[in-house]
Amino acid sequence: MDDQKVIETFHMMWGSFPVPVRLIHKSRKVLAVNETARNLGMDAGVQCFSIGNPEAHRGCKANEALALNQGQILKGEQDIIKFWSPVRDCEDVYVHFQISVDSIKYVRDRAQ
Repeated sequence: MDDQKVIETFHMMWGSFPVPVRLIHKSRKVLAVNETARNLGMDAGVQCFSIGNPEAHRGCKANEALALNQGQILKGEQDIIKFWSPVRDCEDVYVHFQISVDSIKYVRDRAQ
């Protein structure tokens, strides 16, 4: 799969997802962000670990997800669950996002 096709597919699947989602290369370069992430000031082209507080990246499971070619989950502090999911047929790329109880409530309240 070529890079542009992967990015287009990412936007098709994750573009309107109600929490920030990023498509990331194993080098940690952010290849694409969804609309929610963009609205929060996240951009493609930066290193993923440069976004937010450095402590928030503790426990990153990107390497494990890519090495095992299997999605990984980490329950963080404050009811946050983090996800790393490898992209099929694109061994060096993964999707990363996190969901918190607060984000679920926000999305639910917005829908009502």
